[in-house]
Amino acid sequence: MRKTVVPPHTDRLGGVSSADDTASSGARAPVVNVPNALTVLRIVLVPVFLVVLFADGGHDPAWRWGAVAVFAVALFTDRVDGQIARRYSLVTEFGKLMDPIADKALTGAALIGLSALGDLWWWVTIVILVRELGITLMRFAVIAEGVIPASRGGKLKTLLQGIAIGLYLMPLPHVTDWPRAVIMAAAVAVTVLTGIDYVLSLRRGRA
Repeated sequence: MRKTVVPPHTDRLGGVSSADDTASSGARAPVVNVPNALTVLRIVLVPVFLVVLFADGGHDPAWRWGAVAVFAVALFTDRVDGQIARRYSLVTEFGKLMDPIADKALTGAALIGLSALGDLWWWVTIVILVRELGITLMRFAVIAEGVIPASRGGKLKTLLQGIAIGLYLMPLPHVTDWPRAVIMAAAVAVTVLTGIDYVLSLRRGRA
């Protein structure tokens, strides 16, 4: 029987480390810390975001800009918690588990909300969520062996998704429909391609 080897990976903090390094850093760091607090805040912001998004029928310009603001704050916490955790070695098992859950919850809430309001095609929401949930489950399945290496396009995927969702949340004139549709199409394409890259990386690690 071949021993599973998980290659060095890029964690949620953007740094490259081995599985043993990640485990040891998680063991040393206290669970109650600023990065984890920001992760919890991001989870708390998800229902707040949905309430604001659907307020007054979901298409009032003022409320939609409010939803954009909440979404932007939540995305900002994702970036900040990683920077703080890397700088001060505050990676924990809680953070490794909850950070991707918080990210997928925010993205999923935004996509489902937009589709429910008729502002985004359901097939786009389904494709992105199937990819995100599938990769997240794969990560959890091999968490004892290490973390699946981050895809080369992972950062681009996150950036495109954030921009595309933000544009669809904004109460913009119809003249912007095509430009934002193009950006969303690019986000979907990169999301699918990076998902395939994750799967291939896992297979190579187990070869």
